Amino acid sequence: MTKQPLTIPVLEIFGPTFQGEGRAIGQKTMFVRTGGCDYHCAWCDSDFTWNGFEKPSRLTADEIIAKLDRLGSYDYVTLSGGNPCLLGASMGELVTKLKARGVTLGIETQGSRWQTWLKDINQVTLSPKPPSSKMTVDFETLDFIVSQLEKDQLTFKIPIFNDDDLAFAKMIQNRYQPDVLYLSAGNPEPHAAGNIVEAQLNRLRKLWETVAADEEWQSVRVLPQLHTLLYDNKRGV
Repeated sequence: MTKQPLTIPVLEIFGPTFQGEGRAIGQKTMFVRTGGCDYHCAWCDSDFTWNGFEKPSRLTADEIIAKLDRLGSYDYVTLSGGNPCLLGASMGELVTKLKARGVTLGIETQGSRWQTWLKDINQVTLSPKPPSSKMTVDFETLDFIVSQLEKDQLTFKIPIFNDDDLAFAKMIQNRYQPDVLYLSAGNPEPHAAGNIVEAQLNRLRKLWETVAADEEWQSVRVLPQLHTLLYDNKRGV
């Protein structure tokens, strides 16, 4: 019997562009966005990855790399979703092949699933979802993921929409003691058409001033979602 090739559900491959959030903000990168997510956040800006409105393409690791190559030269690739950590051996194959080419890899995940190939990711951004998401964090799994990775691999990034989210972020900082905790002003209207820059800047200013006035906040960076300031809610940028 012929062995079927491993495939990955892919909704978008795009770039070159720049990372819009967290420790890697401003990093030139290609993006591979996978389909499927075990969370359905209330304010998700990528709900097309899980709501069934769009059907992903099933691509092998070699087909994904060929598409990346056609977009131009690159030395950094971000794996995003949805939740790319839903994928096991198929994603592991892609990670291995990109690493063999000397590519630096980043990933964005909520920290709800462990995969052994995460150990080969250079920058693992964990974004546990705050109360405004209407999701529940599995801290047993998140604790395990953190325990398996090197500290210099890890970034904690939390979008903030309200005071409850800020309290959650402070709890995350106390629990995991990251070198820096990255906070971003969340975008509550991810499908709104037109210019959202002024609204986003107002949210950023309010968050910035709130954190600055709280003496308990140390080792924290309040950053914009840079892509929303440059491209509003446009996809594939």
